Order: sequence, then C-alpha cells, then structure tokens
Amino acid sequence: MKDLLRLRTSLSEEIEKILNDQIKMEAEASAMYLSMSSWCDRNGYDNSGAYFKKQSDEEREHMLRLFKFVSDMGGRAVSPDVTNIQVEFESFRSVFEQALQQEIAVTQSFNRMADKCQKAKDYVTFTFLQWFLQEQIEEEYVARRALELFEVIGEEGTGRYEIDKRVSKITYEKTYEE
Repeated sequence: MKDLLRLRTSLSEEIEKILNDQIKMEAEASAMYLSMSSWCDRNGYDNSGAYFKKQSDEEREHMLRLFKFVSDMGGRAVSPDVTNIQVEFESFRSVFEQALQQEIAVTQSFNRMADKCQKAKDYVTFTFLQWFLQEQIEEEYVARRALELFEVIGEEGTGRYEIDKRVSKITYEKTYEE
C-alpha cells in the first residue's frame, strides 16, 4: 500500500520532508515577526511594529506557497506546530539583529534545499524554489538596511525615534532581471 501511495506523488520522501521542514521554518518566522511586531508596539515603535507585521504576513504567504506546492504535487503537506516563540527582546536593535539572522538562516535553508533537489534530479521542485531564492535577496537586503539605520543614525537622543520613522520607508528596487 505504501508503494501505491508513493506513486501519487513525484516528490521523494526526502524532498517532501525538507519542504515540510521549510513550511515549519516559515511558520516560525511568521510567528517570530508577529512577536517582534507586538514588542515594538508595546515599546512605542509603531512604524517598526507595522513593518514586522508586514514581514509576518509575507512569511505566512511563503509558508502557504510551499504548502500548496507539496499538496499540488500529491505529497502530504503538514501544518506545523509553532511553540516557544520569543516574546521579549533585549533591545530595539536586538530585534533587528535577530530579524537579519533569521533571514540569513532562511536563505541558507533554501540553498540547501536547492542543492538536495539538484542531487536528487528533482528539477520540478528545484525550479519551484527559484522564486524563493530570488525573494531572499530582497528579504536580506531590507533586513540589512533596517539594521544599518542603527549605525547611520545612532540610538542617542531622538535616534530610535528616527530609526522607527525610517524603517517603513526601506524598499528594495530590482535593478536586474529576476
């Protein structure tokens, strides 16, 4: 019976597992960004709160895109449990440091997935992952620029207020074909 079920999907067990692992990673990222949004709101950083809420929504969209792909390919997409999400942060700056670390980890995860797909000769999934790899360029860029505001503006005096004001204005302009 198990072999018959496996015929319903062209995804290997290994590829299905790493896709489900990524679904969980995206769900956790969404929850973490929502927690960051709440922390910013509680601490008077309204623009940053809105910025992290938007990031949370994007990560959830990524999770759903992966979930739909696994389902569409006949695989078993797993709705992940998300627990133990951090709710307190050391400082305003540490929130942005953690956001950048999270984006770098996601990029590394997608790179590992693409590598495994190539080795497994799963070019359908490899092609599907290209959108995410391109998306990570923007995600890391925006997270880096946000963190750089702390260096450029500084946190003294009205610095954190100025940083909060400018976070929502960071945009990524695609200057080459993606």
